[in-house]
Amino acid sequence: MQVEELRARAARRKFAIQALLIVGVIVIIWSAVASARINLTALGITSGFGFLERSTGWSYSFSLIERDINDTYTKTLWIGFQNSVFVGFISIVLSTVLGFAIGTARDAYNLSIKAAATTFVQIFRNIPLILQVVFWYAILIHMPGPRQAISVGELAFISNRGVMLPGLNVTSGIAVGMIAFSVLLFIALTIFKTTFGKKLILWFSGSILALILAGVLFTPAGESILSIPTLKGLRFVGGITVSIELVAMIVSIVLYGSAYIAEVVRGGLQEVPKGLIEAGQAIGLPQRAIWSRIKMPMALRTIIPPLGNQWIFIMKATTIGVAIGFSDLFYIVSTSITQSGQTLELIALLMGAFLTVNYLIAQLTNWLNASLKLKGH
Repeated sequence: MQVEELRARAARRKFAIQALLIVGVIVIIWSAVASARINLTALGITSGFGFLERSTGWSYSFSLIERDINDTYTKTLWIGFQNSVFVGFISIVLSTVLGFAIGTARDAYNLSIKAAATTFVQIFRNIPLILQVVFWYAILIHMPGPRQAISVGELAFISNRGVMLPGLNVTSGIAVGMIAFSVLLFIALTIFKTTFGKKLILWFSGSILALILAGVLFTPAGESILSIPTLKGLRFVGGITVSIELVAMIVSIVLYGSAYIAEVVRGGLQEVPKGLIEAGQAIGLPQRAIWSRIKMPMALRTIIPPLGNQWIFIMKATTIGVAIGFSDLFYIVSTSITQSGQTLELIALLMGAFLTVNYLIAQLTNWLNASLKLKGH
């Protein structure tokens, strides 16, 4: 009885301490908010979120959906949030793929491949991200004009107006829906008990099939499914125009993030016990089979936790868009603060948005980590 009583007292003591801490945090936050309201009222500044229904009266460079200069702050902030998540998702996917490739090359036996991968990591990991985005932006704005644009098979073009790519002849809303479907398909495939390579093949095949179906079902009558960019006068029409700011953002974040992910992958591969590798060699498995069936499955259990941290970092890195005028959420919030003066409310919305997205990424990482645990551990 004494042991049970002591345990009960310890549990009650822990609960009381936690309750006091929560109450203390609430009191501090409430006091700060109340003090801020009093100070803002004294300065003649109206607090609250009523400004969200007002028209912004200004435009910006990029949006995934239709926008107008008379959009409300609510819609403008939503567009900025979409832009940040869009850039973050693309950067996370590309950084992960490139990072795994570079990390595997860092663990290769071929010295030339290993040296090239090491050089890549040392260059892009040690240059500040903001310098990289400014560097790529400076290169892109000095590309030739539309009439002298660099052509890639007469299908894609690169100029100082951006990168023009062929695309489906559908609305931007349908395109955003396809991206969301691809994300949901990837999450759904993680549930199935199969190899990582097969999951990637299924995800890629399913995404391509969904794009083809979307093109067939939603292409306007009398028009072709595929829209090819064509030069008319001083600009390109048709296809998909990727702005210079967006290209610079993705390229710089992917190169920077993949360098860190490569080190995470290399470290995970080196953690695999050598005895397992020697056992695979002893039964005559080729190097590719040893990598795909022994090293990588075992290394993933070490790679996933720090990989999740890198995904969160990449999502937060989208805020560098303000340096080159890309209309991500941070840029939209900064401009909104200047125009409306609602600093505290907008900063709170910015913090809440990133907290929500990064929390979801952390939960996904925890789920992946738990699903890869060995039984009994």
